[in-house]
Amino acid sequence: QVQLVESGGGLVQPGGSLRLSCAASGFTLDNYAIGWFRQAPGKEREGVSCISSSDGITYTYYSDSVKGRFTISRDKAKNTVYLQMNSLKPEDTAVYYCATPHVEYCSEVSGDYVYWGQGTQVTVSS
Repeated sequence: QVQLVESGGGLVQPGGSLRLSCAASGFTLDNYAIGWFRQAPGKEREGVSCISSSDGITYTYYSDSVKGRFTISRDKAKNTVYLQMNSLKPEDTAVYYCATPHVEYCSEVSGDYVYWGQGTQVTVSS
């Protein structure tokens, strides 16, 4: 019943922008934390960003490699989380996944995320 579907990936030149979407079904996304991860060939999965809420306050987190360039947000009406990626670099090239631990708080432990999307490819190249 729980499903996450990513979209919005593609090919972009360095310095360009993309917006990734993570559409949720089977649960109300806003009640749970949603994280973005990425995995490049030959590299381990890397946490990129996460969004959560507690007592009506929204919390966001970013890895040092993307802070200042990426922005995570959510649209409650569409039950969707977005990752706006600006000033893209070749090292951002990876498959990007959204995931949820199915609890209301973010975790730095990837194993805590129990539901995952299928991934969307982002390629940054000249």
